[in-house]
Amino acid sequence: MRKLLVISILFFAFNAKGQSINDYFVIAAENNPELKATYKEFEASMQRIPQVSSLPDPSFSMEYLVSPASPENMRLTLSQMFPWFGILKAQKNASTLLAESKYQAFLNSKNQLLYQVATVYYPLYELNKMKNIEQENIKILESYKNIANAKFQNGTTGLVDVLRVDIMIKEAQTNLEILNKQEPALKSWLNSLLNRKYDAKIEMVQELNVVAVPLGYRKESIATNPLLQELELKKQASEVGIEIARKQGLPNFGVGVEYVFMGSGMNNEGKDMIMPMLTVSLPIFRKKYNAAVSEAKLMQESYSFQKEASENKLNGTYYKLVFELEKERDLLKLYEDQVTTLSKSLNLLFSYYSNSNKDFEEVLRMQQELLKYQKMQLSSTSAFYIKLAELDYLTANQF
Repeated sequence: MRKLLVISILFFAFNAKGQSINDYFVIAAENNPELKATYKEFEASMQRIPQVSSLPDPSFSMEYLVSPASPENMRLTLSQMFPWFGILKAQKNASTLLAESKYQAFLNSKNQLLYQVATVYYPLYELNKMKNIEQENIKILESYKNIANAKFQNGTTGLVDVLRVDIMIKEAQTNLEILNKQEPALKSWLNSLLNRKYDAKIEMVQELNVVAVPLGYRKESIATNPLLQELELKKQASEVGIEIARKQGLPNFGVGVEYVFMGSGMNNEGKDMIMPMLTVSLPIFRKKYNAAVSEAKLMQESYSFQKEASENKLNGTYYKLVFELEKERDLLKLYEDQVTTLSKSLNLLFSYYSNSNKDFEEVLRMQQELLKYQKMQLSSTSAFYIKLAELDYLTANQF
């Protein structure tokens, strides 16, 4: 049994200029048309319950008889059929279970939607921070170029230093241009999930703060995943379906009354007649009823296997995500240390170059190394949050 894991995760620092992911969760849950459609399916399934738990409509017939022996006789018949005892209640229970399964399907769709929002929001946060890094990198490189130019003008260094910086500046500018082109695509994707105009404004938080949160306790929450609850309810509905199929193979009963208006013939003396009636159906063709029972049993077994397979998949994915979260935590710690060390080393090296006109190539190499780790730190942050959002989905954690 694994010990309780304490994983460093990132939480939003709220500020007036940005919206947290929870704000977009609310917007998506309220506006997404696909989610609304799933909820309407649940509401429609609720309307099935009174349909299957009600008696069939009574029947009424009227006959007018004309004959030489008894002219102008009329017959009125009213009857009501009743299914076998307990069928209506069983059908109501089965429909109720299926309606509840539809609600669990809605919850599962909602959790999937929120996970999709997370898979767009965090890369968009990463992109915005990447742009800031590239812009800062360009400023630093331009300052290096100015110094290299000044040294070249003074004859203390060669033109090659200026050219090296110029190459790196052009590369950084290209990277920034690509990021600017990518940003509208991510914003459009997020807005589509929110059911807003593709170019609606997206406001991001500025920074993420790292705190320690225990995640081990969520393992037991996998059992509450709506996907598993949906399959369990369908399985229970199939169990009730077996009972329904069996009872449908038993006779139905009908009761009624017939009222005959007698004519004024010679023998009947104008007396009307009232006749009670009893009807019994004869379910003698057993093949269809036996097949219905077998169908319900097979569906019950199918849902049982589906639930078992889903449980295995969720549990396997859980341990995979826990490992990946641990890995990202370790990488984040490494990147943070590397950025700190490289920043200090770069300052010292640049000071040495400014005074001695040497090791400029090493200054540029270390600047690129620092840039690489800053980007890796951001990518790891985004990957961590996406994995955490997936873990929330697996464990039915409320966003």
